[in-house]
Amino acid sequence: MATNRTLTEAEALEQYRVSFENVEKQSEIATIMAEFGYDETLLTEGKTLLTKTQTAYNNNKTEDNETVTAYNKFSTSKENLAKVYGLHRKKGKVVFRKDETTLKNLGLKGSLPQAYIKWLETIKKFYSTAIGNTEIETKLARLKVTPTELQETVALIAELETNRAEYLKEKGESQDATKLKDTAFGELDDWMREFYAVAKIALEDNPQLLESLGKYVKS
Repeated sequence: MATNRTLTEAEALEQYRVSFENVEKQSEIATIMAEFGYDETLLTEGKTLLTKTQTAYNNNKTEDNETVTAYNKFSTSKENLAKVYGLHRKKGKVVFRKDETTLKNLGLKGSLPQAYIKWLETIKKFYSTAIGNTEIETKLARLKVTPTELQETVALIAELETNRAEYLKEKGESQDATKLKDTAFGELDDWMREFYAVAKIALEDNPQLLESLGKYVKS
């Protein structure tokens, strides 16, 4: 934000809306403000900024919600894959505990990486190596890891990658929407600061009128 106002964005939008509504509805305020340059033309300029900012704010909220939904979907698919692969990994280590070469080829040596890309690479290595290798498939089947189950897990990997791509897309759109919203608020806040500054001078002898614009005056 380009301002240090204490109101939330929603509160600021509502205050600005009320200010425009009352400056037009109350003829006394409209007359006085027009004398200080805030005629219909200038007020229309401010209302246009308000509409623009409200739209940007709404769009940003929508994009944020879509990002949360996409992340939850991605997170769930990651948890599902981790659970299935975790069991397969344990079984693989048991089956090939005396076969160092196969353990290495399946990516079962050492600990499982925590970083997403390395983590997924390790998982992919297991299934790409196992699927189609009759010897490996046969030995895994002894612990109820069937070729069909291996293929189904590959489908989980594809689902995860799709969900992650969607999440990153939504995240990027949300960030862009935030920038647009912040820019719009910066312009509107600047316009309203001057409006209120002029109103404070114009309505100095009528503090109750100033309060109708949403600016409370200390008694």
